[in-house]
Amino acid sequence: MSHIENAPPPPAGFRILDLFAGPGGLDVAADVLGYQVTGIEWDDDACATREAAGMDTFHGDVRQYSAALFPHAQVLTGGPPCQTFTVAGHGAGRRALDDVLGYIERLHAVVRKDGAKWEGISRTWREITEELEEKAAKAERIKAEKHKVDALRAVERKTIKKSLQERGSSQERIDRVLKALRASRDLAPEDADLNDLVAQYSSLGAVLKSLKAELEKLGDERTGLVLQPLWWVIERSRRPGLEPFEAVVLEQVPAVMPVWEKYTEVLSTLGYRTRTQLMFTEAFGVPQTRKRAVLMARLGETEIPEVTETHERYRPRSMPTRASTEGTLLWDAEEAGPDRTPKKAWVSMETALKKARSIAPDLPDRPAFTVVSNYGTGGDPGARGERDHDAPSATITGKVSRNRLVHKDTKEDLPEECARFTFAEAGVLQTFPVAYPWSGKDQPQQIGNAVPPLLALHVLRHVLEPELSDEQARARLEQAVADLEAWQPGERVKVRKHGEWEGHPLTGK
Repeated sequence: MSHIENAPPPPAGFRILDLFAGPGGLDVAADVLGYQVTGIEWDDDACATREAAGMDTFHGDVRQYSAALFPHAQVLTGGPPCQTFTVAGHGAGRRALDDVLGYIERLHAVVRKDGAKWEGISRTWREITEELEEKAAKAERIKAEKHKVDALRAVERKTIKKSLQERGSSQERIDRVLKALRASRDLAPEDADLNDLVAQYSSLGAVLKSLKAELEKLGDERTGLVLQPLWWVIERSRRPGLEPFEAVVLEQVPAVMPVWEKYTEVLSTLGYRTRTQLMFTEAFGVPQTRKRAVLMARLGETEIPEVTETHERYRPRSMPTRASTEGTLLWDAEEAGPDRTPKKAWVSMETALKKARSIAPDLPDRPAFTVVSNYGTGGDPGARGERDHDAPSATITGKVSRNRLVHKDTKEDLPEECARFTFAEAGVLQTFPVAYPWSGKDQPQQIGNAVPPLLALHVLRHVLEPELSDEQARARLEQAVADLEAWQPGERVKVRKHGEWEGHPLTGK
């Protein structure tokens, strides 16, 4: 008998507030689970997609809002920007990470004090915010100065080129000198006689190098955004008149895991049970290899175990694995049970796209193909990564529309009409419903930045429904995956602006 036939009724619905909500990856997962979700998103294009999808949204910078404005939200979720952490361990990224960990420790120090008053806690947050704002303002001044220096260098290059032409220098020499100047390299020995001519340009280069070093020390103003979810949890937990969030779910790239680990120290002080987990998306039925660092927290005494992987992890061809050919659901939701039932095989691009075509027949029907990545591998820009149709996709990024699809055996380009993934197909590889109404500009970037809905579905069900038995959880998940496949946009929901609180269920106004 199908698990779906035994599926329990949906649990009492939580009201979820999703920070940095993007186009709605977590939101559509929450929707099929029966939860009410409101997102806060600053990007106009992502908001256009959310509006078309019927997702409730407030537009604007998360920093313009506060937890106190949404007293009826019961669950906080989000994926704060990660740009400054993607190079962690390499200069600026490492410093950004160290800065954030230091700020979290400052907040924790005041929160865990015996008899800590709200005034002292909020004062510490204001001080941190002011420090970040001062850094951002100084960085803007330096960027303006850097822009001026760049402009002066461009003028100097033109002057040098004109002087070389007037001297009768060969085009080869002119090109060689200008190339060295653009790369901020010393001139070749045979061009040493030009050192006086390029002296002013070189001095401007030294100024530019100094400005770049200052900017690197100041860091990216977006670094502070990763602190926002923690502050919202602290405010709801310690500000008089507010109630704590019942649960928290945050996700980002693996480089952010040290931040989540530091978060858990503060959340434990606030009365939460926590779990961090590095999740491999293909191990949860997503037809794509992608790693996400996830933080899960629940108020009270209920421990949070790891989310059980339901599918095999992808391994290169040289390692034994099973191809994904079975299953009637697009993302094959059947979980491995506590009796160590073997996991399902990972889901291939071919399997996911074939199922999508059964729902949307106008999608391209391709022969066996290989995806040639827009990115190089092993540090060689020319060595493009490749992944065959019968394997999960490589990580879907904002450059997905630049990937080329070629015949698997001959490597010849496919016909133009199917040589690239459509936006709907790229969304399917992220496990968005094939009917998801991508809107606005730069849709590939929206798709690449989103959390895979199927991964979000696993995590939300795990954190918000701990009372379900293993059998009930399997049935619940299978039904939700089927609903995710069949999801259709609801009525358009007009995006609200800051201050448009009246009548909203989370504001109580």
